[in-house]
Amino acid sequence: MSTFDDREKGQEAKFAHDSELRFRAEARRNKLLGLWAAEHMGLSAEHAKEYAAEVVAADFEEAGDEDVFRKISADIKARGGSISDDMIRRKMAELVAIAREQVLTEG
Repeated sequence: MSTFDDREKGQEAKFAHDSELRFRAEARRNKLLGLWAAEHMGLSAEHAKEYAAEVVAADFEEAGDEDVFRKISADIKARGGSISDDMIRRKMAELVAIAREQVLTEG
């Protein structure tokens, strides 16, 4: 029975580790997306960092990516930006891959 228990504990640890990496990668993606959007909205470097933090916080409103997408889309439109919703979604997909690699590289 010990081997089964060890295997189960190993699987639980792997699941926890994978979940932590996924969470960190999503948060990193949101930060990178916020910085990207801030640049398109013409925000200063200081305000861009603050805005990126707002985007990261927006992800806690509901499960999934729609809360982040809605924030970015609404904020860009409110500032008169002309970035399409499709472009925002493509950027989100692009940045999640970059964020995952960054998080894995950091360890």
